Amino acid sequence: MGQVNHTVLTHFILLGIPNTDGLQTILFFTFLAFYLCTLLGNLLIVSAVLADPRLHTPMYFFLCNLAVMDIGFSSVSIPKFLTNLWFQNKVISLGGCMAQVFFFHLLGSTECLLYTVMAYDRYVAICHPLRYLLIMNRRVCALLAAGCWITSSFHATILTSLTFTLPYCGSNVVDYFFCDIFPVAKLSCGDTYILETVVFTNSGMVSAPCFLLILASYVHIFYSVVKMNSAEGRQKVASTCSSHLAVVTLFFGPCALIYTQPQQNMVMVTAVHIFGSMVTPMLNPAIYTLRNKEVKAALRKLWGGRTPAR
Repeated sequence: MGQVNHTVLTHFILLGIPNTDGLQTILFFTFLAFYLCTLLGNLLIVSAVLADPRLHTPMYFFLCNLAVMDIGFSSVSIPKFLTNLWFQNKVISLGGCMAQVFFFHLLGSTECLLYTVMAYDRYVAICHPLRYLLIMNRRVCALLAAGCWITSSFHATILTSLTFTLPYCGSNVVDYFFCDIFPVAKLSCGDTYILETVVFTNSGMVSAPCFLLILASYVHIFYSVVKMNSAEGRQKVASTCSSHLAVVTLFFGPCALIYTQPQQNMVMVTAVHIFGSMVTPMLNPAIYTLRNKEVKAALRKLWGGRTPAR
């Protein structure tokens, strides 16, 4: 059998969002507006938590981590895409492409694990309130956060390594607006079955246990709420948990659509990716602040307003 000549790729060309020729200006200002709102909203969350000593609790420690990850998650692909739209320079280096794949899956996996930790934090706070500060002490919170990052780094390293060790024999044109596993793997002249299998199993090993643990936490929370005699207590629990449930739904929905079905229609995948990269990180600060009196008070204090008396 004749040998296939493998091409040593030094760069890729990102074609952008499919079927959007002539809409570059509209897309640029739309993406820019979403990105600036994401940065502003999440930076305000981080600033409020750091500035107000009353928010130096496990719940807001994890919320601050979530805000930082939302900034990073949207920054993986959006700035490069904005540059491509404005300067019409669609080239990305091999290192840049690898970085996009790695950090996209690092931050996505870390966020998935962090939502699970936040669900556990709510479970301890509601079901074991007297032991909450003892269980969720600073050391435990730091270990949980570090565990999320370390586990996700292994996950992202495996997926990135498998993607870029595939043989590439010709085209370097990625028919997408950023480097992700499946658009890049389509350029390979080798068998991608192993990669697709690993993506499915590896992502499943992260997301499925997280989803089940979140579900188990809320089952226990539900039973604790049912036993409560205080209507005010129930309302407070509902307010806190509804925010977390909303962002969990926004996160797990797109993940399930994309990474469990690699042959999904490109229009659907693109819409889901844009929603996950732009809309969700922008909505998270609003979801967590609109019904949270403590964060709203901290934001007013941050802007020089007067904090309402308690």
